[in-house]
Amino acid sequence: MSLLVVGSVAFDAVETPFGKRERMLGGSATHFSLAASFFTDVRVVGVVGGDFGEEEFAVFRERGIDTTDLEIVPGGRTFFWRGRYDFDLNTAHTLDTRLNVFADFKPKLSADSRRARLAFLGNIQPDLQVEVREQVAGAEFVALDTMNYWINTVPDAVWDAVRRVHVVIINDAEARQLAGEPILIKAARKILAAGPRALVIKRGEYGAALFTPEAYFATPAYPLESVFDPTGAGDTFAGGFMGYLAAHDSLDEATMRRAMIYGSVLASFNVEEFGTERVRRLTQDEINARFSEFKRMTNFEEIPFERAVRARR
Repeated sequence: MSLLVVGSVAFDAVETPFGKRERMLGGSATHFSLAASFFTDVRVVGVVGGDFGEEEFAVFRERGIDTTDLEIVPGGRTFFWRGRYDFDLNTAHTLDTRLNVFADFKPKLSADSRRARLAFLGNIQPDLQVEVREQVAGAEFVALDTMNYWINTVPDAVWDAVRRVHVVIINDAEARQLAGEPILIKAARKILAAGPRALVIKRGEYGAALFTPEAYFATPAYPLESVFDPTGAGDTFAGGFMGYLAAHDSLDEATMRRAMIYGSVLASFNVEEFGTERVRRLTQDEINARFSEFKRMTNFEEIPFERAVRARR
């Protein structure tokens, strides 16, 4: 049931039309691990500075997340990101990025981390993703995320990483950019042809889609009246998706479809408050209740065409 995540642990400062926070716990590995911890044992590989204190470590400890491989650089400063969202909450405007200790990050995996059954390679340099992939050669299921910056600057390295994993989890714009195809279905086919077993497309408030060589599956986003902060929603989705898979022996398409729903469920809670605030207070009962609501939302009765025509008449 072990799941490894390699990625950023950071401090975020965020402003949205509904409020602001000057310093809160963030980073891809943080949001991913909190979501995944509801389903399985999680180990985090990352780096932080000496400014990362007991209060921050407590967030991981509360969820039983193993931070043994979270490197601390005494005297260093933790990765920092400042952003703003306007009324289009799908678009983040980066105001300041300070890589700090993350600039020299070289993932260091302990023997236990190398034995992880599943692994998620968060949005880091693709060369580092490849290095980590080689260290978890025995992993049964490996997924990765990437971003437009890497696709723009080192596309060959991104493709090299994509060929080595089982699942790619990116947003629709990144999929089109990576494949060089404006039509999403064509972009998906090109990415899958490189070797991954599946492609998961994150679509923000419009939900998510799963592509495999044989099938297509889509789930809507959960309708929310209160959305305070979308930061980390994509990583929370990935954490719910991979965490659910890690809790099951079968990693077939049916299991991945259910994992998509759980990923959407966790992401829907993440955006209800700033940073990790909502997910940190989340309970298993709340997750189960919202999963049931998702099921009701997407369920419909199949009526043969002949009956539908008669009903119209």
